Amino acid sequence: MKLKDYPTLKLSLLTAIAVALIFSSCISQNKVKLLQESAKVPTEQFENPKNTTYRIQVGDHLYIKIYSVDPKTSKFFQTDFPNLMNPTYLYLNSYSVDEFGFINFSFVEKMYVKGLTVAEVKDLIQKTLNEYFKEATVVVKLVNFEVTVLGEVNNPGSFTVYRDQVNLFQALGLAGGVKDFANVKKVRLVRQNQTGSNMYMLDLTSNKVLESPYFYLMPNDVVYVEPMNSKSTAYTTFPYNTLFMAMTTLILGANIYFTHFND
Repeated sequence: MKLKDYPTLKLSLLTAIAVALIFSSCISQNKVKLLQESAKVPTEQFENPKNTTYRIQVGDHLYIKIYSVDPKTSKFFQTDFPNLMNPTYLYLNSYSVDEFGFINFSFVEKMYVKGLTVAEVKDLIQKTLNEYFKEATVVVKLVNFEVTVLGEVNNPGSFTVYRDQVNLFQALGLAGGVKDFANVKKVRLVRQNQTGSNMYMLDLTSNKVLESPYFYLMPNDVVYVEPMNSKSTAYTTFPYNTLFMAMTTLILGANIYFTHFND
């Protein structure tokens, strides 16, 4: 019995070939979606205190500026000069924590800051200023707040953060976002401690990550986004134009095959 007696079989075979080629290079969207809903509700609330426990370390750079409405005080601390407030300016006008944990601030002179938080350094300087100046306000910022994002992201690298806090998704945004085949269920966070480093595994598909104590990053944190195991056969490494050309060639060959056996 010839294959021409089975037109339905011919159509089904060609359709199966096309479908197989398309779906062999696709993955479920549930594997790459972030913050997937855990309940069918329009709004969910997640508590996170946003507390930072970072302690000043040797080699850190602190930007310190004194402001006052009193012209004499302002002139004394040179805050009457225009501030450029760009990264280069902040770094060049920062105070480095020496190997013994001290900074040499112009008015307070040597001050031991190792182990203190940025807020505690601010309070310490403010307390000293209040003894000599009226209506003086101190601003302290950590200049070298740097995080590193590696792995399956579009722009891996180290990024300097010029704000008090940065969360995990903001850091991924700095890195251009995750790639299509990033394993967002296995994102590793490496954080320094007093004796070495700790590593934590985070699942970005879970809304509960918003409540994680590791959702807000600290200076020198490293975020690594793992690739999926199927990356080698994923469509990002198999372009669509090649896929369609292969489909066309295969279907054409199938047609020639059927025609040959039908003659």
